[in-house]
Amino acid sequence: MYKFSIQLVILVFAILATSRLAGQEPNPNIVVILADDLGYGDIRPNNPESAIPTPAFDRLANEGVNFLDAHSGSSVCTPTRYGLLCGKYCWRTRLKRGVLGGYSEPLIDKNQPTIASILKSVGYRTACIGKWHLGLGWQWKQGKPDYLQKRGFAGKANDIDYSKPVTDGPLQHGFDECFIIPASLDMSPYVYVKNENVSQIPQREIAGSKFPVFFRKGEISTDFTHIQCLSHLKDQANAFIEKESKTDNPFFLYFPMPAPHKPVVPMDRFRGKTPMGSYGDFVAQVDWTVGEVLKTIDQCGIADETLVIVTSDNGSFMKRLTPDAKDHIDDDSIQGYRGSNHQANGTLRGTKADIWEAGHRVPFLVRWPSQDRVGQNCSATICLTDILATVADAARISFESKASPDSFSFLADAFQNRERNYQKRPPVIHHSSGGMFAIRDGKWKLVLGNGSGGREAPKGKPFQKPFHLSNLESDLGESINFADQYHDVAVQMTAEFFNISKGDHETYNTKIPPKQNQ
Repeated sequence: MYKFSIQLVILVFAILATSRLAGQEPNPNIVVILADDLGYGDIRPNNPESAIPTPAFDRLANEGVNFLDAHSGSSVCTPTRYGLLCGKYCWRTRLKRGVLGGYSEPLIDKNQPTIASILKSVGYRTACIGKWHLGLGWQWKQGKPDYLQKRGFAGKANDIDYSKPVTDGPLQHGFDECFIIPASLDMSPYVYVKNENVSQIPQREIAGSKFPVFFRKGEISTDFTHIQCLSHLKDQANAFIEKESKTDNPFFLYFPMPAPHKPVVPMDRFRGKTPMGSYGDFVAQVDWTVGEVLKTIDQCGIADETLVIVTSDNGSFMKRLTPDAKDHIDDDSIQGYRGSNHQANGTLRGTKADIWEAGHRVPFLVRWPSQDRVGQNCSATICLTDILATVADAARISFESKASPDSFSFLADAFQNRERNYQKRPPVIHHSSGGMFAIRDGKWKLVLGNGSGGREAPKGKPFQKPFHLSNLESDLGESINFADQYHDVAVQMTAEFFNISKGDHETYNTKIPPKQNQ
């Protein structure tokens, strides 16, 4: 809809940032850790009955703020990652449903500002380490293959010229350095990309594997193993923190972990650590990984000046509505999950990919020790698209950008000593894997369709009635449809959805004012 010059946008950010009052405290380091398919009920701060010990998440909840009503931009991977980095719902792009694959073409427009480009413009050192899943500019031996039209889930051996650098990746969108896997851990090609080059050229193909160790067949390099991937990325993330902690400039680390998404491959040291089988053990490894990053921040002596945000890109694929229900689990290696009281998505309706709450309500914890708010729960409704505006707010960057129309700072919600002198966030828009929309305003949530738009039956169709109106204060499980009883509310929310979806944000003040020294 909008055409921008990223150079002009970044120049404006830099000018505004350098106009800040002298004598302010230094900008914080910023670490954003994004789990992959971690459910709302997988962590004990949200689900005390969880059978999985999560000491790192417990620590974050005790030392920071736990947002209980946080939502991913979509109920699947790619669109949420786009929204997080760009401050813009992904359905405003060409990707209206589904996700990209490892061979897909880049999704982020070259003129689109990102968190990294904004922070880099004011002196931050920026790094992306982990799962990218936003398309890469591969160079092809004989031109772009036809299968890219199918979002690039599968490729053919030797189509990519791995000896040449990628032409569009994190470094083209504001990151100074990166160490990434192209897409999900179950999507080939199975290679690491360091900055613009693969670390090793793949020499063979690997056969696919069934659930729970599910991954697709494809090219794999000799330095890549699925079971070691999360640990290897953790080491890279910690090395970046250690390196940058010794410099005078602040840093931004975006660490999108590839777990506990399939394949479910916990390292041997975590097997048997939970009564939940492989899935529970993998969640335990995710928690340990978060804890290792926190430990590194502590050891580097930078905890007080580091803002840490830990969340998930969508709900868990482990659908659980009753303890004995059959769901995504069909393998003897995780039989322990059956019959237990653990529900990966808590009591929320649905699963990953759905428009229901289990699809997009996610764990979300924020820690910033210098702000002196610890052990608090926050009930504000927020979205992962808001991270861009929030970190800009934390870095005291004033901006008003139509390029990131869906991002609103939650810093004042998280830390009470931060003055809110800009308008509260407008209603959040939810989106399913199949293109189903919902709008959330206060206690009301309206699904603009007649099903889940994902995996739970009936899947339904977008904008086909009956719409479903939920009162989340009285019915968090979305079991009752109030659309007939509160017809006026449904009509009003439908109009509000179309107002926002058309990009008309003139009624919302997205400007984040500069902060005075506090």
